[in-house]
Amino acid sequence: MGGRLGGKTALVTGSTSNIGRAIATAFAAEGVHVIVSGRNGERGAAVVGEIRAPGGRADFVEADLDGSAAVSDRLAEEATRVLGGCIDILVNNAGILPGSTTPDTDEKTFDRVYAVNVKAPYFLTAALAPAMVRAGGGAVINLGSWLARLGIPVGTLYSSTKGAVETLTWAWAAEFGPQGVRVNAIAPGVVVPPARVARWAPSASRSQSWAVPGVGSGWPPGAPSTSPVSSQYRSMRGSPAS
Repeated sequence: MGGRLGGKTALVTGSTSNIGRAIATAFAAEGVHVIVSGRNGERGAAVVGEIRAPGGRADFVEADLDGSAAVSDRLAEEATRVLGGCIDILVNNAGILPGSTTPDTDEKTFDRVYAVNVKAPYFLTAALAPAMVRAGGGAVINLGSWLARLGIPVGTLYSSTKGAVETLTWAWAAEFGPQGVRVNAIAPGVVVPPARVARWAPSASRSQSWAVPGVGSGWPPGAPSTSPVSSQYRSMRGSPAS
């Protein structure tokens, strides 16, 4: 399987389902050797099989990112080993979304969401970006959210974590950009998983094209997931692409 990113390697966290899965398969279609990572080995094996079927390259590394530096370091080390010593692209996609209101959020939930959504990508980037610098360059893509810039009455905790991630994107672009590592963010809107689209679709014949107005139904071809690492985007740094 060839493509504009042939020969590159990538680690995509939270890539056993939904957006992460779509990003992993999109990179593989462009020729990237992808590490699929997540908590569920069965789902991870399914994504790897999906990528390998048409000739793509992928391996699964299990990781339950809990925000600790130790877990992020272990994932970085194992993914680097499986990929032969070099990771060119890091996609910080893993995250959790509690839909609770502010009064309904307890301290345990607050700490867990910040651990997964902010601390985990922070320590994973800290583990991998210096190696990218030593290798001569690389790219980090963070998953932000439209909710970071639009107030809604539920999900305040999640929104604040994505605001933190987008701030980190700007800061990391300033820190690592001059050393050859591009850092950008993708800020998707609501994405409906394919199974739910099919269930909500008015008819089977329209299930692939139907979507709630303003709500994405899957990850369309040409989406920005692979764009920030393409050579034609060398000058783009710190941008949250919506």
